Amino acid sequence: MPNRLAHETSPYLLQHADNPVDWWPWSEEAFEEARRSGRPVLLSVGYSSCHWCHVMAHESFEDEATAEFLNTHFVSVKVDREERPDVDAVYMEAVQAATGQGGWPMTVFLTPEAEPFYFGTYFPPEPRHGMPSFRQVLEGVRAAWTDRRDEVAEVAGKIVRDLAGREISYGGTEAPGEQELAQALLGLTREYDPQRGGFGGAPKFPPSMVIEFLLRHHARTGAEGALQMAADTCERMARGGIYDQLGGGFARYSVDRDWVTPHFEKMLYDNALLCRVYAHLWRATGSDLARRVALETADFMVRELRTEQGGFASALDADSDDGSGRHVEGAYYVWTPEQLREALGDDDAEMAARYFGVTEEGTFEEGASVLQLPQRDEVFDAERVASVRARLLERRAGRPAPGRDDKVVAAWNGLAIAALAETGAYFGRPDLVDAALGAADLLVRVHLDEQARLTRTSKDGRAGANAGVLEDYGDVAEGFLALASVTGEGVWLDFAGFLLDHVLARFVDEESGALFDTAADAERLIRRPQDPTDNAVPSGWSAAAGALLGYAAHTGSEPHRRAAERALGVVKALGPRVPRFIGWGLAVAEALLDGPREVAVVGPSLSDEATRALHRTALLGTAPGAVVAVGAAGSDEFPLLADRPLRHGASAAYVCRDFTCDAPTTDPDRLREALSS
Repeated sequence: MPNRLAHETSPYLLQHADNPVDWWPWSEEAFEEARRSGRPVLLSVGYSSCHWCHVMAHESFEDEATAEFLNTHFVSVKVDREERPDVDAVYMEAVQAATGQGGWPMTVFLTPEAEPFYFGTYFPPEPRHGMPSFRQVLEGVRAAWTDRRDEVAEVAGKIVRDLAGREISYGGTEAPGEQELAQALLGLTREYDPQRGGFGGAPKFPPSMVIEFLLRHHARTGAEGALQMAADTCERMARGGIYDQLGGGFARYSVDRDWVTPHFEKMLYDNALLCRVYAHLWRATGSDLARRVALETADFMVRELRTEQGGFASALDADSDDGSGRHVEGAYYVWTPEQLREALGDDDAEMAARYFGVTEEGTFEEGASVLQLPQRDEVFDAERVASVRARLLERRAGRPAPGRDDKVVAAWNGLAIAALAETGAYFGRPDLVDAALGAADLLVRVHLDEQARLTRTSKDGRAGANAGVLEDYGDVAEGFLALASVTGEGVWLDFAGFLLDHVLARFVDEESGALFDTAADAERLIRRPQDPTDNAVPSGWSAAAGALLGYAAHTGSEPHRRAAERALGVVKALGPRVPRFIGWGLAVAEALLDGPREVAVVGPSLSDEATRALHRTALLGTAPGAVVAVGAAGSDEFPLLADRPLRHGASAAYVCRDFTCDAPTTDPDRLREALSS
């Protein structure tokens, strides 16, 4: 018998719909049941491509005896962290405060008032490595709840009070200046790994937002060290096993410092952010490698993540069937020398092994290797490499594919829209711009209501039940602003404005200028989440600040600019201290210091060749956060086009910043110079 999760839209929750555990989705009804029956709540939080979530589900939640114990003594609530980032954030903060670490699956025991009193992550079915078994934990919690409930209530109350007292130091409402950004760069230099690229040790995550900051800092100041760190890190990642050398796209992170062995899940947000990073690196340097990786990553997203409705699915699993019925991490992606010989024949297999770094002993498990591009003196024939790659990709396509989480998350689709629109424009790929438009259209049709409020997720074209959070509003607005600049369609600027009006009205603390992750009228949790740090994705705080600044540059809106400047106060506080964890905030601060510049391109029509040349030059300008409006002379499509005539009947570009404008130019070279100085 399926449980209550059978009617949910989340693929992660649906994976648990046939568990013998009597799961509830996060809902008031679940807590009412806990109050009615006098039982504590087991809150289990994970996501569909989480390896250890699957392991714990198989070991414990599919076990009849464990399920019977849970159903008798607990009300069990299952949450998809990607659908409810607010619930995840609040309880993860409690887990980290109590244990000093966190992760998924997250296992938290709550009172019927949703107050946490005992925490953990993965629990094994039997005691091991000093960890109690899940059954031991359940029995211990049940005993405490039955015999020492007053003590449990006291602990829960103290935890909630402690969380309420953990206020962020915002650093005031003053945006960072030259000094703070220079200190942030110095901090990154200290943590940089010059031998391998990237920052810190293992595990190593792709630092996409930090690289955006480095590229913008170089563009504004000319700092060669910033560009070198960005370029070297991008090259090391692209040559490593974290990058799919056959199909394009990046895995979530590398378990080692050398980018060799990835955690194989592929997330939409990583690939959207990195696609844009490599496109921007190409824009700054002309690197052939950056161009290839940007396009291959864009093609991966469109080929493997686009849904029938035009949006982009959340993730591909790390695990897949290894051909023997076992689900094994990385099975889809790794190769042994024998598998190369079967696919290619002896001669080409030997060449492929040298080219991709496949060894007899292997770089992964059981003698298999993750494909890389090691630095070698040997020169390989490009046509032969292309043939080998195509045949291996075809052979791999016959393997059981990893599962796909088809949930469409608004924020991550916003990131994909920005990446695909810009990559398509830079490299003359209108199909990629069309893919961005398709995703934007889905968000407007399915995720936006009549008041332009966002729904967090959809699946199969049906909106989920959960309200959008700040990162949804910020990232979707960012995507729409990029789409407006690329397409010349002002409607996307209008939609961005609708979303940002909600940010000003429902997410901003009027007194401090601080931002909350949930709206003022959202469901009340034990704490209103508020995290300004950029981790796997831009924080809602940084994303909103960037979109507010870009919208203000387009429209001249003082309330939007003021809100962006006040929000960047937290970057002034955190940038010099923890620059790795506020990369997008630093990138937005670079845009503010540069203006950002406002570029208006006018011509007889959008199809006019000279207009298109100026528009392309404007998009390829490296000035941090510059906004671009393009249209016919006299058009009211964008505010920046107002009172911008042709020059002697010819297309012209106008560049302004800080209430000062350059003389209009009809020459793309002059425009390029104006946007790089």
